[in-house]
Amino acid sequence: MTFHSKLLATTAASVLVLSGAAFAESHAMTGPNGEALAETQEFTYRVLDEHSSLDPGIVEDVTGSEVVRDLFEGLYNDSKSGDTLEPGVALSHEVSEDGLTYTFTLREEAKWSNGDPVTAGDFVYAWRRAASPELASPYAWYMSLMSLENVDEVISGDALLEDLGVTAIDDYTLEVRLKEPLPYFPQMLTHATTFPVPQSVVEEHGDRWTRPENIVSNGAYVLEEHVPQERSVRVKNDMYWDAENTIVERVTALVINDENQALTRFLAGELDRTEVPAGQFPRLKEEHPEEAISFPRLCNYYYTFNLREDGPEAFKDQRVRQALALAVDRNVIVENVLAGGQSPAYTFTPAATANFEVPGVEMAAMTQEERNARAQELMAEAGYGEDNPLSFEMVYNTSDAHRSVAVAMSQMWNQTLGVETTLANMEWQTFLEARSNGDFELARGAWCGDYNEASTFLDLLQTSSGYNDAKYSNAEVDQLLADAKTAEDPNANYTQVEQIIAEEMPVIPIYHYAGVYMMDENLIPSWPVENVQQNWYSKDLYFVADE
Repeated sequence: MTFHSKLLATTAASVLVLSGAAFAESHAMTGPNGEALAETQEFTYRVLDEHSSLDPGIVEDVTGSEVVRDLFEGLYNDSKSGDTLEPGVALSHEVSEDGLTYTFTLREEAKWSNGDPVTAGDFVYAWRRAASPELASPYAWYMSLMSLENVDEVISGDALLEDLGVTAIDDYTLEVRLKEPLPYFPQMLTHATTFPVPQSVVEEHGDRWTRPENIVSNGAYVLEEHVPQERSVRVKNDMYWDAENTIVERVTALVINDENQALTRFLAGELDRTEVPAGQFPRLKEEHPEEAISFPRLCNYYYTFNLREDGPEAFKDQRVRQALALAVDRNVIVENVLAGGQSPAYTFTPAATANFEVPGVEMAAMTQEERNARAQELMAEAGYGEDNPLSFEMVYNTSDAHRSVAVAMSQMWNQTLGVETTLANMEWQTFLEARSNGDFELARGAWCGDYNEASTFLDLLQTSSGYNDAKYSNAEVDQLLADAKTAEDPNANYTQVEQIIAEEMPVIPIYHYAGVYMMDENLIPSWPVENVQQNWYSKDLYFVADE
């Protein structure tokens, strides 16, 4: 079988019709679909926290991945709709009859920002590095999910890096060998962990290689400036293979921890995009109908129990975990606290996930009154009540929205179950470390799909997952997920896993995300609102001119 991605028709037409100065003149007037363009093409947006890293092999958060997708380019990119893949460094690939070998043909015009060619060897180096015990990447487990040949042995240090199932046949032919067929393997290649990195630059500068003065990248943009906890700026990369079709010249991400301050700055014209503060979407939609937008996101919001041996004794009791999950009135949270189009979550996997059939779970079919009554019964059975109230600390990363959700949950638990909670917020990096180290009792969690398939969520609950912060372990869940990878229709396995989660409740699903933004109305026409993954690329954005 051969996979051939076609270039966007507008791009292909532009390349055929326009070149050099002729293209530059037309580019100044019209967009890909003939739109009149704004004279200034600079995009400034707000982020809540400083990114975790700009190293493709290390980055582990949404904010960082957004920047990395601009600075680096992998084999494929997501389309605007998110339903198909578009060529990145790879033009096409072939798959062997047994589904175990992928052979990618790379474009020869792809270059690093220093002018060097991007080769198959750059991918081999990057993938080996991401799986290496020396790097200890927080996303090494993603390489394992890709089912690469010998990947688990390489990650554990029981095999050489050279044993990993990726080989450069020549400079522009990359061979990838899997240990088992994986139908959605190509979709996984839009993730930052699979992007190439320049070996000579990494080896010369070590962990300083992503600083603006050192970094060499192959994406549509280069890093011009980075002021930690304040801003990062990327500018158009003239070495990028499709630079002549890249319209936005400069992209600035501003770290603004306060959602309301960010909204004020948006309304003052300082930002082109910011998140809508919790509960304010209805008002803003009425006052600014052309700029307030909401659309489904492939993300879940949950709280995770610490189920480690040294975790809270109360959480080892399944009845306590069930009671706390039952007593959360999700409708109040999505309709009154957030009010931005989010949906209540009774399963871990969002309904927006491709080819996923949301299973029926008992809790979803109950009224909130029934849930509360059952929660009270379970807490009494577990030995907690007025004379012996349950108490614990719940932590979240600093954000007004996260605080609002946590306050609402703690009030529900107190009113329904007499539970006493202490709320604590942490700066993003500290929060990530606390969750990873098990230094928490109950912690906020959220996950946005790395690819559009249910396993991107459910694999988090595998015993060996790097993001299984609860340290939940169920051999049946592990086997069901392993079998799902080769099943003709994995939905039956996913249904069973969701039902086990609903019974054992290692995490409490709260809601499934919506993208709720204030956005410059001249930017909206190019924004990929239909892409539930929200893998957006600044190279595909543009501002239309005022009418």
